[in-house]
Amino acid sequence: MSLDRHQPKHLQLRYILLDLIEATDEPDEPIPSERELAAHYGVARMTVRQAVESLVAEGRLFKVTGKGTFIAKPKLDLQARLTSFSEEMTRRGMRPGSAILEFGVVRATAHLARQLTCEPGDDLVHLKRLRLADDMPMAIDSTWLPHRLVPGMTAPTSSLFDDLEKRFSLVPDWGEDTIEAGTADAELAGLLGVRAGAPVLHIERHAYAGPVLVSYSVSFYRADRYKLWVPLARPLPSKRRRET
Repeated sequence: MSLDRHQPKHLQLRYILLDLIEATDEPDEPIPSERELAAHYGVARMTVRQAVESLVAEGRLFKVTGKGTFIAKPKLDLQARLTSFSEEMTRRGMRPGSAILEFGVVRATAHLARQLTCEPGDDLVHLKRLRLADDMPMAIDSTWLPHRLVPGMTAPTSSLFDDLEKRFSLVPDWGEDTIEAGTADAELAGLLGVRAGAPVLHIERHAYAGPVLVSYSVSFYRADRYKLWVPLARPLPSKRRRET
Protein backbone atom coordinates (compact mmCIF):
# COMPACT_ATOMS: atom_id res chain seq x y z
CA MET A 1 0.00 0.00 0.00
CA SER A 2 1.47 3.36 -1.01
CA LEU A 3 0.82 6.74 0.55
CA ASP A 4 -0.20 10.01 -1.11
CA ARG A 5 2.99 11.65 -2.38
CA HIS A 6 1.45 15.13 -2.04
CA GLN A 7 1.15 14.95 1.75
CA PRO A 8 3.84 14.44 4.41
CA LYS A 9 4.22 10.68 4.76
CA HIS A 10 4.86 10.68 8.49
CA LEU A 11 1.57 12.53 9.07
CA GLN A 12 -0.35 10.10 6.88
CA LEU A 13 1.18 7.18 8.76
CA ARG A 14 0.36 8.86 12.08
CA TYR A 15 -3.34 8.97 11.15
CA ILE A 16 -3.24 5.35 9.98
CA LEU A 17 -1.81 4.35 13.37
CA LEU A 18 -4.43 6.44 15.16
CA ASP A 19 -7.13 4.54 13.28
CA LEU A 20 -5.49 1.29 14.37
CA ILE A 21 -5.36 2.46 18.00
CA GLU A 22 -8.99 3.55 18.05
CA ALA A 23 -10.18 0.34 16.37
CA THR A 24 -8.46 -1.81 19.00
CA ASP A 25 -10.69 -2.74 21.92
CA GLU A 26 -7.94 -3.85 24.29
CA PRO A 27 -4.90 -1.80 25.38
CA ASP A 28 -1.42 -3.35 25.57
CA GLU A 29 -1.82 -4.85 22.08
CA PRO A 30 1.36 -4.64 19.97
CA ILE A 31 1.46 -2.71 16.71
CA PRO A 32 3.46 -3.92 13.68
CA SER A 33 7.21 -3.39 13.89
CA GLU A 34 8.94 -0.44 12.21
CA ARG A 35 10.29 -2.81 9.57
CA GLU A 36 6.82 -4.22 8.82
CA LEU A 37 5.22 -0.76 8.62
CA ALA A 38 8.02 0.55 6.39
CA ALA A 39 7.67 -2.39 3.99
CA HIS A 40 3.85 -2.28 3.95
CA TYR A 41 3.57 1.45 3.23
CA GLY A 42 6.72 1.84 1.14
CA VAL A 43 8.41 4.41 3.36
CA ALA A 44 11.74 4.72 5.13
CA ARG A 45 12.03 3.41 8.67
CA MET A 46 12.91 6.94 9.79
CA THR A 47 9.48 8.06 8.55
CA VAL A 48 7.82 5.28 10.54
CA ARG A 49 9.87 6.16 13.61
CA GLN A 50 8.81 9.81 13.36
CA ALA A 51 5.12 8.86 13.29
CA VAL A 52 5.47 6.35 16.12
CA GLU A 53 7.51 8.66 18.36
CA SER A 54 4.90 11.41 18.04
CA LEU A 55 2.23 9.01 19.33
CA VAL A 56 4.50 7.78 22.11
CA ALA A 57 5.01 11.39 23.20
CA GLU A 58 1.24 11.86 23.34
CA GLY A 59 0.75 8.74 25.44
CA ARG A 60 -1.16 6.84 22.72
CA LEU A 61 1.61 4.24 22.34
CA PHE A 62 4.35 2.99 24.64
CA LYS A 63 7.58 1.10 24.03
CA VAL A 64 9.06 -1.87 25.86
CA THR A 65 12.76 -2.37 25.21
CA GLY A 66 13.40 -5.58 23.35
CA LYS A 67 9.68 -6.34 22.89
CA GLY A 68 8.19 -3.66 20.66
CA THR A 69 5.62 -0.88 20.66
CA PHE A 70 2.20 -1.28 22.25
CA ILE A 71 -1.14 0.53 22.41
CA ALA A 72 -1.47 2.50 25.63
CA LYS A 73 -4.53 2.61 27.84
CA PRO A 74 -6.87 5.41 26.76
CA LYS A 75 -6.58 8.65 28.72
CA LEU A 76 -9.39 9.70 31.00
CA ASP A 77 -10.97 13.02 30.12
CA LEU A 78 -10.54 15.47 33.00
CA GLN A 79 -13.68 17.55 32.75
CA ALA A 80 -13.69 21.13 33.95
CA ARG A 81 -16.57 20.85 36.36
CA LEU A 82 -17.01 20.87 40.11
CA THR A 83 -17.19 17.22 41.11
CA SER A 84 -15.15 15.21 43.56
CA PHE A 85 -12.51 12.74 42.43
CA SER A 86 -14.59 9.90 43.90
CA GLU A 87 -17.67 10.99 41.94
CA GLU A 88 -15.69 11.19 38.69
CA MET A 89 -14.09 7.75 39.07
CA THR A 90 -17.40 6.14 40.04
CA ARG A 91 -19.05 7.72 36.99
CA ARG A 92 -16.41 6.06 34.81
CA GLY A 93 -17.02 2.65 36.36
CA MET A 94 -13.73 2.69 38.26
CA ARG A 95 -13.15 2.09 41.96
CA PRO A 96 -11.95 5.30 43.65
CA GLY A 97 -9.49 5.20 46.52
CA SER A 98 -7.32 7.52 48.58
CA ALA A 99 -4.27 7.29 50.78
CA ILE A 100 -3.99 10.13 53.29
CA LEU A 101 -0.44 11.48 53.27
CA GLU A 102 -0.94 14.43 55.64
CA PHE A 103 -3.81 15.70 57.77
CA GLY A 104 -3.95 18.33 60.49
CA VAL A 105 -4.30 21.97 61.44
CA VAL A 106 -1.66 24.36 60.07
CA ARG A 107 -1.12 28.10 60.15
CA ALA A 108 -1.86 30.09 57.01
CA THR A 109 1.22 31.32 55.20
CA ALA A 110 1.04 34.63 53.34
CA HIS A 111 0.34 32.73 50.12
CA LEU A 112 -2.43 30.59 51.62
CA ALA A 113 -3.95 33.64 53.30
CA ARG A 114 -4.22 35.35 49.90
CA GLN A 115 -5.82 32.28 48.35
CA LEU A 116 -8.38 31.85 51.14
CA THR A 117 -8.92 35.57 51.90
CA CYS A 118 -7.93 35.14 55.53
CA GLU A 119 -5.14 36.48 57.72
CA PRO A 120 -1.61 35.04 57.83
CA GLY A 121 -1.38 32.79 60.86
CA ASP A 122 -5.08 31.82 60.82
CA ASP A 123 -5.79 28.14 61.45
CA LEU A 124 -6.40 26.01 58.36
CA VAL A 125 -7.22 22.33 58.00
CA HIS A 126 -4.77 20.72 55.56
CA LEU A 127 -5.46 17.43 53.79
CA LYS A 128 -2.99 15.84 51.37
CA ARG A 129 -4.00 12.63 49.56
CA LEU A 130 -2.80 10.21 46.93
CA ARG A 131 -5.82 9.60 44.68
CA LEU A 132 -6.28 6.13 43.18
CA ALA A 133 -8.52 4.55 40.56
CA ASP A 134 -8.65 0.74 40.53
CA ASP A 135 -5.58 0.92 42.80
CA MET A 136 -3.59 2.90 40.19
CA PRO A 137 -2.05 6.24 41.31
CA MET A 138 -3.75 9.07 39.43
CA ALA A 139 -3.14 12.32 41.29
CA ILE A 140 -1.77 14.04 44.36
CA ASP A 141 -4.20 16.48 45.92
CA SER A 142 -3.55 19.04 48.69
CA THR A 143 -6.54 20.93 50.11
CA TRP A 144 -6.75 23.71 52.67
CA LEU A 145 -9.97 24.78 54.41
CA PRO A 146 -10.55 27.60 56.94
CA HIS A 147 -10.70 25.90 60.33
CA ARG A 148 -13.56 28.16 61.46
CA LEU A 149 -15.79 26.56 58.77
CA VAL A 150 -14.97 22.96 59.76
CA PRO A 151 -14.29 22.85 63.53
CA GLY A 152 -13.56 19.35 64.76
CA MET A 153 -13.07 18.00 61.25
CA THR A 154 -11.52 14.55 61.05
CA ALA A 155 -9.79 12.92 58.09
CA PRO A 156 -12.46 11.98 55.52
CA THR A 157 -12.96 8.29 54.88
CA SER A 158 -14.27 8.80 51.34
CA SER A 159 -15.37 11.97 49.53
CA LEU A 160 -14.39 15.29 51.08
CA PHE A 161 -17.44 16.91 49.46
CA ASP A 162 -19.71 14.33 51.15
CA ASP A 163 -18.15 15.08 54.54
CA LEU A 164 -18.55 18.82 54.05
CA GLU A 165 -22.22 18.41 53.23
CA LYS A 166 -23.13 15.87 55.92
CA ARG A 167 -21.10 17.26 58.82
CA PHE A 168 -20.91 20.99 58.14
CA SER A 169 -23.81 21.73 55.75
CA LEU A 170 -21.34 23.09 53.20
CA VAL A 171 -22.23 22.18 49.62
CA PRO A 172 -19.63 23.45 47.11
CA ASP A 173 -21.68 24.46 44.07
CA TRP A 174 -19.25 26.49 41.99
CA GLY A 175 -15.56 27.12 41.66
CA GLU A 176 -12.63 28.34 39.62
CA ASP A 177 -9.76 26.27 38.20
CA THR A 178 -6.36 27.36 36.99
CA ILE A 179 -4.68 24.68 34.87
CA GLU A 180 -1.02 24.63 33.83
CA ALA A 181 1.47 22.16 32.43
CA GLY A 182 4.10 20.95 34.86
CA THR A 183 6.71 18.27 35.48
CA ALA A 184 7.00 15.77 38.33
CA ASP A 185 9.87 16.26 40.76
CA ALA A 186 11.46 13.22 42.41
CA GLU A 187 8.98 13.10 45.33
CA LEU A 188 5.90 13.55 43.15
CA ALA A 189 7.19 11.02 40.61
CA GLY A 190 7.68 8.42 43.34
CA LEU A 191 4.12 8.86 44.60
CA LEU A 192 2.54 8.76 41.14
CA GLY A 193 4.66 5.93 39.82
CA VAL A 194 6.15 7.92 36.93
CA ARG A 195 9.68 8.99 36.05
CA ALA A 196 11.08 12.24 37.41
CA GLY A 197 10.44 15.01 34.89
CA ALA A 198 7.30 13.33 33.51
CA PRO A 199 4.55 15.77 32.45
CA VAL A 200 1.70 16.46 34.87
CA LEU A 201 -1.39 18.64 34.88
CA HIS A 202 -1.06 21.24 37.66
CA ILE A 203 -4.52 22.38 38.78
CA GLU A 204 -5.35 24.99 41.41
CA ARG A 205 -8.98 25.22 42.50
CA HIS A 206 -11.06 27.57 44.63
CA ALA A 207 -14.39 25.95 45.63
CA TYR A 208 -17.34 27.97 46.90
CA ALA A 209 -20.61 27.19 48.63
CA GLY A 210 -22.69 30.14 47.49
CA PRO A 211 -20.65 33.23 48.47
CA VAL A 212 -18.48 31.30 50.96
CA LEU A 213 -14.97 30.30 49.90
CA VAL A 214 -14.76 26.76 51.26
CA SER A 215 -11.42 25.44 50.06
CA TYR A 216 -8.27 26.00 48.06
CA SER A 217 -6.58 22.97 46.51
CA VAL A 218 -3.50 22.18 44.48
CA SER A 219 -3.52 18.95 42.47
CA PHE A 220 -1.07 17.18 40.19
CA TYR A 221 -2.59 14.70 37.72
CA ARG A 222 -0.64 12.22 35.62
CA ALA A 223 -0.60 13.61 32.09
CA ASP A 224 -0.19 10.10 30.67
CA ARG A 225 -3.58 9.14 32.14
CA TYR A 226 -5.57 12.34 31.63
CA LYS A 227 -6.58 14.72 28.92
CA LEU A 228 -8.46 17.95 29.54
CA TRP A 229 -12.03 18.19 28.23
CA VAL A 230 -13.63 21.65 28.25
CA PRO A 231 -17.09 22.39 26.80
CA LEU A 232 -17.22 25.63 24.83
CA ALA A 233 -20.04 27.92 23.79
CA ARG A 234 -19.87 30.95 21.56
CA PRO A 235 -20.85 34.06 23.56
CA LEU A 236 -23.99 35.83 22.50
CA PRO A 237 -23.29 39.03 20.55
CA SER A 238 -23.80 42.21 22.51
CA LYS A 239 -26.82 44.20 21.53
CA ARG A 240 -26.06 47.44 19.86
CA ARG A 241 -27.74 50.48 21.22
CA ARG A 242 -30.27 51.95 18.92
CA GLU A 243 -29.63 55.47 17.98
CA THR A 244 -32.54 57.74 18.78
